[in-house]
Amino acid sequence: MWRLRRAAVACEVCQSLVKHSSGIKGSLPLQKLHLVSRSIYHSHHPTLKLQRPQLRTSFQQFSSLTNLPLRKLKVSPIKYGYQPRRNFWPARLATRLLKLRYLILGSAVGGGYTAKKTFDQWKDMIPDLSEYKWIVPDIVWEIDEYIDFEKIRKALPNSEDLVKLAPDFDKIVESLSLLKDFFTSGHKLVSEVIGASDLLLLLGSPGETAFRATDHGSESDKHFRKGLLGELILLQQQIQEHEEEARRAAGQYSTSYAQQKRKVSDKEKIDQLQEELLHTQLKYQRILERLEKENKELRKLVLQKDDKGIHHRKLKKSLIDMYSEVLDVLSDYDASYNTQDHLPRVVVVGDQSAGKTSVLEMIAQARIFPRGSGEMMTRSPVKVTLSEGPHHVALFKDSSREFDLTKEEDLAALRHEIELRMRKNVKEGCTVSPETISLNVKGPGLQRMVLVDLPGVINTVTSGMAPDTKETIFSISKAYMQNPNAIILCIQDGSVDAERSIVTDLVSQMDPHGRRTIFVLTKVDLAEKNVASPSRIQQIIEGKLFPMKALGYFAVVTGKGNSSESIEAIREYEEEFFQNSKLLKTSMLKAHQVTTRNLSLAVSDCFWKMVRESVEQQADSFKATRFNLETEWKNNYPRLRELDRNELFEKAKNEILDEVISLSQVTPKHWEEILQQSLWERVSTHVIENIYLPAAQTMNSGTFNTTVDIKLKQWTDKQLPNKAVEVAWETLQEEFSRFMTEPKGKEHDDIFDKLKEAVKEESIKRHKWNDFAEDSLRVIQHNALEDRSISDKQQWDAAIYFMEEALQARLKDTENAIENMVGPDWKKRWLYWKNRTQEQCVHNETKNELEKMLKCNEEHPAYLASDEITTVRKNLESRGVEVDPSLIKDTWHQVYRRHFLKTALNHCNLCRRGFYYYQRHFVDSELECNDVVLFWRIQRMLAITANTLRQQLTNTEVRRLEKNVKEVLEDFAEDGEKKIKLLTGKRVQLAEDLKKVREIQEKLDAFIEALHQEK
Repeated sequence: MWRLRRAAVACEVCQSLVKHSSGIKGSLPLQKLHLVSRSIYHSHHPTLKLQRPQLRTSFQQFSSLTNLPLRKLKVSPIKYGYQPRRNFWPARLATRLLKLRYLILGSAVGGGYTAKKTFDQWKDMIPDLSEYKWIVPDIVWEIDEYIDFEKIRKALPNSEDLVKLAPDFDKIVESLSLLKDFFTSGHKLVSEVIGASDLLLLLGSPGETAFRATDHGSESDKHFRKGLLGELILLQQQIQEHEEEARRAAGQYSTSYAQQKRKVSDKEKIDQLQEELLHTQLKYQRILERLEKENKELRKLVLQKDDKGIHHRKLKKSLIDMYSEVLDVLSDYDASYNTQDHLPRVVVVGDQSAGKTSVLEMIAQARIFPRGSGEMMTRSPVKVTLSEGPHHVALFKDSSREFDLTKEEDLAALRHEIELRMRKNVKEGCTVSPETISLNVKGPGLQRMVLVDLPGVINTVTSGMAPDTKETIFSISKAYMQNPNAIILCIQDGSVDAERSIVTDLVSQMDPHGRRTIFVLTKVDLAEKNVASPSRIQQIIEGKLFPMKALGYFAVVTGKGNSSESIEAIREYEEEFFQNSKLLKTSMLKAHQVTTRNLSLAVSDCFWKMVRESVEQQADSFKATRFNLETEWKNNYPRLRELDRNELFEKAKNEILDEVISLSQVTPKHWEEILQQSLWERVSTHVIENIYLPAAQTMNSGTFNTTVDIKLKQWTDKQLPNKAVEVAWETLQEEFSRFMTEPKGKEHDDIFDKLKEAVKEESIKRHKWNDFAEDSLRVIQHNALEDRSISDKQQWDAAIYFMEEALQARLKDTENAIENMVGPDWKKRWLYWKNRTQEQCVHNETKNELEKMLKCNEEHPAYLASDEITTVRKNLESRGVEVDPSLIKDTWHQVYRRHFLKTALNHCNLCRRGFYYYQRHFVDSELECNDVVLFWRIQRMLAITANTLRQQLTNTEVRRLEKNVKEVLEDFAEDGEKKIKLLTGKRVQLAEDLKKVREIQEKLDAFIEALHQEK
């Protein structure tokens, strides 16, 4: 019965479930009913099967330990009948504890395996760096051998010493609490302060520009500065702000005597605190300087060890050296295709004697420039490339000599060399020159940058200067400053009135917005002493006094005016001055705005920032220029190689040397023929006029021979050797010129004509004949003329032929002279319609009269007697012709000369058969041929002289000429201006521009690649 009741109750529960589910369509499934109800009263249902409830796959649960799904719920089968209720809780607890142990153990094993697998995957992803161990220098692993870190640690102050050095903060808190009533709430203190070594604006306004220092020093050094010096400067600034607030509050609450007394006491305490703070800052600054010095020595040691080639690898060129080479190439490039040089450099400008050179020397850490008291020393731009290196040295771009800047004698030699180069660049009649002197300075700790020191701007041209000196300096300065990427370092003398400044107006014109200008006020120590109102210096540094804007403003001190001061002494004086200066104590100047060290860091940072922003744009512009030039070359010179001026010079040099060598290939016969002919042309007039004609006037053969021997001896001793050497030298010149100017057919290039002509003239000018040649020739010629023996008929005939040619040539010249004197004859007057002048008619009448006299006496002597001249003149006057005695003599000379030459030719024809009589010395013969013997002696002398000169030419003079040509070519090769003058034309200029643009583009690409790698 009790079972039936329980079943009934269970069915009622089921029915209630069905009723309450009326909102659901259809009847409730059997599986949803109570388990007991289904087991007892619904056992007859055909679909009823006791089974485990199925879990839905969309809602599976997973373990966080093993990532595996939990076991499905297991429903135990229902046993029918009565089962008494048992309570075995200890067994159930033990079972659950055992399950928990297995879960923990499984999770640990699975997690360990997963961690090991993840670690192996990470390990496989790490690259193998064993091949790159050489990148890290050995000095890094051996650094403990060179630096005693224990010694450095002991040298540093411990915490107790630092506490002693720190100010009494209790007093500070007490003083601040007294001032608390005067201040309004809401003041914000500066929370981050970066040390002065990083050179950012510490407390600048939002408009002021902050400069980030370059990578200089170690990270620990920076943190040390930020931690100590930064907090001290922050504390100083807080006190300054409170002081300013106290001043304003004192103005508002100054009605009572107690408040006035409190203000005075607070001001005294603030001054005392500020004094303590400055002393503390000085101590920490000394510690920082010592650390910087040790760091500098360490860097120098590393660079020296790497410079010795310990790693046996080729060191790469530094980044700044690559950039400097680009600027050097650009300085030689004539931008004729609108590709201007817009690469950044630091342009140092200022009034004369404003301290430009001194600032540059402080940045370079060496006294490298010549000095003068008030006079202009910088006469041409000086480009200084600063880079870091193990040794402090300087060298010029075009020289391999290194100047050790740590030695005073090398410094003096360097200053002297710079002064010599400046004076060499300045042309005659000028004071300054736009030509740039390129200098590289390397040393440990130098900031990497390129600076250009320009001549100082002047207002008045003094005596001794060129009239256009002022305009030339302005044009040079504008040419450098108009570069939109050039950083202008404007130097202003602080010891003179600001109204006298000239350079500030010039800078404001070139950079009106001040986006690339850094203003530097020099000689601040003198300005502080001389200026009545220190606030004027503050106005200058804040940019409120001059009509110009700038990125940053700096105040520096570059010494006491003594040229013998060292850089270290100047730096110590500068730091000592600013530490004790009222300008810093009264906050007129900020800590980051003083000292040349801070200035150099700021300029270097600005320089590299400008380089990174503009260098790729410049590279693209030169790529476009290169494309345009290559296209123009292909269109104009498609079949010619792109030879620049140096390559063309080398080609012309080889051609000239080949032509000089070809002189040695001239045959001896050709040399002797040319020499003999040229020598006879030179001496023929003297032989006939001064030797043959006077001797022919004698009455007998003995007198003829005597006269000839005397004349020949005088001629040989005084004139003949010199004439022979002159003829030989002129012959050598003519042959050399013929080889140089002779066209070579299709291979001839007229672009070399100017160069060849200049080489020929300079070589001939330098060449001198051997001094002993004349002495040897004199002996040879004298012996040749002494010989009168003609050995055979062939030589006799040759002498007669030589004599006939000489007399006929002279007769022809005489006929031409007479024709010019008397005018054309009747044939030419009728055929060519020519008439005689009045003078020619007079000469013609005189000639006819003289010819009549010669016909009457064919053996008339060479000179007219005075009575004969009178007779001729009277005869002409009778025919109405007025003549002068001098005209009669001139006409007689030509008429008698023609008569004599005709007679000599007739006599020469008779002597053709006179060789037999000559052998018998003209005994028993009326025929005398002494004139033939004379011409044979002359002919033999000419032959022997030509042979001797030919030997001198081929054995000595040609080689000397070749040597002179080589020397001239070497001199021309070193003279760039000479090459530009001699090798000109559109083709040369186009090839030269193309070469320069390619070189610039290649260097720019290499620099950009190195710049990206450094990033």
